[in-house]
Amino acid sequence: MRVVTISATYGTAGSQIGPAVAERLGVPFVDRAIPSAVAEELGCTLEEALAHDDRAEHGIGRLFSGAMRLPTVTFGGVDMYVPGAMPLAPEEFVNRTERVLKDTARLQGGVFLGRAGALVLADHPGALHVRLDAPVARRVRQTATLGQLGEREARQIIEDNDRARSAYVRHFYRTDPADACLYHLVIDSTTIPVPTCADLIVMAAEARD
Repeated sequence: MRVVTISATYGTAGSQIGPAVAERLGVPFVDRAIPSAVAEELGCTLEEALAHDDRAEHGIGRLFSGAMRLPTVTFGGVDMYVPGAMPLAPEEFVNRTERVLKDTARLQGGVFLGRAGALVLADHPGALHVRLDAPVARRVRQTATLGQLGEREARQIIEDNDRARSAYVRHFYRTDPADACLYHLVIDSTTIPVPTCADLIVMAAEARD
C-alpha cells in the first residue's frame, strides 16, 4: 500500500496532481475527507472542523484568537468539548487529524495533500514525501489563468493561503514547511506540465518499493 504526501503551495496545482497520482498508484486521494472524518469523531460540525484546517485562510486566524482564549467546560475535573457550545479546540483537531492520517496510511495507503503529512507520516515505511512549490510571480500567473482572475486578486489569494498553511505547520510542528530537507522530491509545477509532475511522483513512489 503506497503512501505519498504532497505539500503544495497555492497555485502549484496540488489539487490536480494529487488525484492523478492516486489514480495511477491505485490508492485513495485523501484530502477533503479528513475534516469530515475528524468532525464525525469529535461530534462537532464540519464548519467547526474546517475552521482549523490548514487551507482555511481565515480559520487559522481563529486558531490564534478567541478560540484559544475561551474558558473550557469542566466536568469531574476533566476539560470537555461540548459540540456547539464553544469553538473546536485547535489542538484537538490536529491530534485527531494526525490519527486519521496515520490510520488511513496504515490500512489502505493513499496520496495525502497538505496537513503536514510529511511530518505526521515521516516514519511511515516506504512513504514518499513531495513538495510542490514555485516563485510567487509564477504562481500568481498560473492562479490567474486557471481561475480567470486578475493578477492582484490572485496574489491576495496566494498570500492569504501561504500565511495560513505556513502558520499551521510552524505553530503545531515548529517547522518551516518550505524546508526541502523534509521531502524526497521538490518540483516546480508551474514550469513542468501537470501530467509530467504526476509521472515523476509516480516513478519516485514506485522506486520506493
